[in-house]
Amino acid sequence: MQALDFWKEITVDKANFLEQFTSLLNTHAIRFCVIDGQAVNAYVEPLVSLDLDVVVATDQVDSVLGLLRAHFVVKPFPHSLNVEMAGSDLRVQIQNDVRYSDFVARAEMRDVLGLALPVAALEDVMRGKVWAAQDPGRRGSKRQKDFADIARIIESYPDLRVLVPDDILRRIA
Repeated sequence: MQALDFWKEITVDKANFLEQFTSLLNTHAIRFCVIDGQAVNAYVEPLVSLDLDVVVATDQVDSVLGLLRAHFVVKPFPHSLNVEMAGSDLRVQIQNDVRYSDFVARAEMRDVLGLALPVAALEDVMRGKVWAAQDPGRRGSKRQKDFADIARIIESYPDLRVLVPDDILRRIA
């Protein structure tokens, strides 16, 4: 079984939501990149997740909202727009934290579980994981995954250890 087929099985994506979502963004020249867990997967040994977190170019956020609402169910949350489609358990979350706005410009095409997508640069992925791990409002289980993702990156790219604050390094040691 190919990686994309496996991911689609796990996310029960019978509606081809993943392909429709990425195709819609590409067709309308929406600049975006994958961040968070799936971005980590693009650089190190992948783990399975139902989430696809992305950030959209700041100057296109308003236009993408209307575009997505015309095709999918869009639910606003304090730090993201969650995009869903009937027939799929895949959860697309569009991050709206301004700290991620520069990530799109530095993104590069990478394999994300069998699909070529623009992915945040590795240093940006690490920065995002550190921000998430430091967020006191984030669910404990999500923060534990952030710590694990940081450890996974450091194992493969030890030079990025310098981007991780000491309090996080102590927790993952």
